[in-house]
Amino acid sequence: MKIADIGEQGLLEKLQRFCPSEIVGDDAAVLETVPNTSLVVTTDVLIDGVHFSDRTTSAEDAGWRAAAANLSDLAAMGASPVGITVGLGLRGDVSVTWVEDLYRGLTQCLQTHNTPIVGGDIVRSPVISIAITAFGRVRKSQTIYRNRARVGDAIVVTGIHGAASAGLELLLDPQKGENLTESERAALIEAHQRPQPRLDVLPILWDILNSQDSEFASARVAGMDSSDGLADAIFQICRASNVGAVIERNRIILHPAMKKLLGKAAQIESALYGGEDFQLVLCLPKEPAVKLVQILDTNAAIIGTITADSTVLLTDETGEFKEKLLSLKQSFQHF
Repeated sequence: MKIADIGEQGLLEKLQRFCPSEIVGDDAAVLETVPNTSLVVTTDVLIDGVHFSDRTTSAEDAGWRAAAANLSDLAAMGASPVGITVGLGLRGDVSVTWVEDLYRGLTQCLQTHNTPIVGGDIVRSPVISIAITAFGRVRKSQTIYRNRARVGDAIVVTGIHGAASAGLELLLDPQKGENLTESERAALIEAHQRPQPRLDVLPILWDILNSQDSEFASARVAGMDSSDGLADAIFQICRASNVGAVIERNRIILHPAMKKLLGKAAQIESALYGGEDFQLVLCLPKEPAVKLVQILDTNAAIIGTITADSTVLLTDETGEFKEKLLSLKQSFQHF
């Protein structure tokens, strides 16, 4: 069955099953928010052939990644998700099953974070596009901005970097990584197809900063997510805050399987510029940064320090590699 067979209203009737019946059905959704908080809104567009394709991404995985990308943006602002809307551009010959699978992937990711689909739009298009607008809420005192990094702040990075781009390479060229175990290959591919937005970090961060014995209750946190690459995130924070950074290459967390795929230098390049890891990059005073990393354990690391310079310098405390000025030109750019 194709979309052209059932028409717009027939497709909408099927997709409304994925949404709360008390919210959808009118010209716009009405969402209640908590008083004394800010509404956070973010939009992300995914295009077939640019962000996903049949070669690497099933419809369910495309849905998951679309939801994860937007929830990650909310996490980067310190916000909790309230709901999302979905705008679809579709060809008439796309199967209805593909669209339903897309929504299954969306809801699989969203249900993990108690987030509903509250509306959207469908249009005819020569190429499939998925436009997600996500809504979140955050206390004004807990809003995370890029321009709040201060000289001396520790740079905390959650999770593994480089795994998503490695997973994509394995999907594009299955002959690569023949020396990987099945579990290693599956882990890298999952990193690409099913990234996890780091909303789980936020309550831990606020508990540390706002505990009764904390002297950092008023500390300002700078940050963003690393969807466009770890290096890009660090550059964007530094640029917005008029500061620089020193990064220690050996503190960046890499997946063990990366050693079987790439040399040492290439592993770090992948971690810095690969993108789509959807982790958080946070800048905050050293003491709470250390506590945060201790709680997250192997799932986070302090990889550097904010400096007064305008450059981002990659160092190597072992002396194996020379110091290197990082460049934003290597990060992913649409144009």
